[in-house]
Order: sequence, then structure tokens, then C-alpha cells
Amino acid sequence: MSKEVIKTAKRLFEILEYFDEVQRPLSLKEVALRFGYPVSSASAVLKSMVVLGYVDFDRYSRTYMPTMRIVQLGHWVQGALFGERGISALVNHLNKETEETVSIATQSDLYMQYIHVQPSPRTIQFSIKPGTIRPLARSGLGWMLLSARSDETIEKLVRRINFEEEDRKKKVDLKELMQKLRKIRKDGYVISLHTVTAGAGVIGMLLPERRHGRILAIGVGGPVERLVAKRTQILRSLREGIDKFVTREDRASATKARN
Repeated sequence: MSKEVIKTAKRLFEILEYFDEVQRPLSLKEVALRFGYPVSSASAVLKSMVVLGYVDFDRYSRTYMPTMRIVQLGHWVQGALFGERGISALVNHLNKETEETVSIATQSDLYMQYIHVQPSPRTIQFSIKPGTIRPLARSGLGWMLLSARSDETIEKLVRRINFEEEDRKKKVDLKELMQKLRKIRKDGYVISLHTVTAGAGVIGMLLPERRHGRILAIGVGGPVERLVAKRTQILRSLREGIDKFVTREDRASATKARN
């Protein structure tokens, strides 16, 4: 994945994410100060968003606010990725059962990407935002996703990963990776501790259905101490939850379609 991002596009999405963070109207000055943009550049991006209908401008308070067009733009995504009820119900169930952060991840080229995150209700939690990416071959849910690929596909991905990785210490050893993936395939789950973030980890499994060709993995993440202490409970909750909310719904949908 190229590290170069068109500046204007980057600013547009940064502004939208800032609106989501503060959840209130913003002034031009606030936006410029928050990101260190030149005022003229911030003004140009905001005015363009107004013209396109994604943001409106109140001349009395001199503030900008997203319009409902933003909501409508991505309204279909959750249903397309997660189905009508199953996966969303599973995430809510696991979040309540484990009291830990529950996430859904998929492969995005050479990365694992979190596409949905339900935070833990606890004060100390595994905090991550939807859209965050991690190295596909050096992260717990990344390994889980790779385990569903053929050995030939994995070898090709590793060649690409190593070609693009400039840091020699971060290059992937294919033999070691395949040993890890064979164990994950045998166990049916992954337990990753201190892999990406010291003190944090994830316990994850594959989801049995593919949405629009995408392989999905679900993970329960949190502080390592809590994951280790609740390992058996989390694995049981994952298995039972997937069977109840995803697998059974798939069977019911298939039966309904045949009839």
C-alpha cells in the first residue's frame, strides 16, 4: 500500500473524522488549528464540501456542520458486510458476555483492517478505531485471515510484503509463518498476546460466511492478563455465539431460499 496520500483527500477525511470525534459544529479556525492547515487551505476544503452538499455553513455562528448526506452515503455498508442481523447480534452478544472489546476484521491488500469495533464497557480496555490497519502477516487477526488462504496464495502475499518492507527486521519468515498458520488451522482459533501492542492481545476466530467475497474474522481484545484469565470462557463464547448468531441464521436463510 502506498504511503503517499493526495493531500486534499487526506484533509477531507481528517475533517470528517474530526466532526465524528467532537460531534458538534466547527469553525474554520478550529479546523485549521486542529490539523495545522493554512487557513486558506482549510477554507478551500470546507467550501468544497459545502458545494458538494456534505457540509453546511451557518453564516450567523460561522460554523460548519455535516449534513444527513454523510449518513446516507454509508447507510448500506453495515448490511452489505454483516447481513441483516447475525454478525451485529454476535458482536453485541460477545461484548456483553466477555466485557471486552469485540472487533471484525478483513484483509485489505497486504494489511488486516478493523472494519467494526465495539468497545469494552470497562475503564481499562483495548482501544482501536474502525479503519485501523495492521500488518497482515504480523498481527493476530491477520494470521487468522491468512489461515483461510491457500499455501500458494500465502507465499505470494509474503513475497509482496517482504518486497515492500524496507526494515529488514520486519520482513516475514515464510517457514515460521506457515508453522503458525498450520497450528491456527488445527486449533480453529488464534491467541495473540503482546504481538502488536505490549500488554494487549486478541483471541479470534474466522466467521463461517464470506460477505461479497471477503473473509471476515472476529476478535475479542483486551489486556493480556484478562484474556489469559478468561481464555476458556472467551473461546466458548466465540464458538457458541458464532453457531447461534451466524451459522444458524445462514442455515435458516438457505432453507427459506430453497422453499
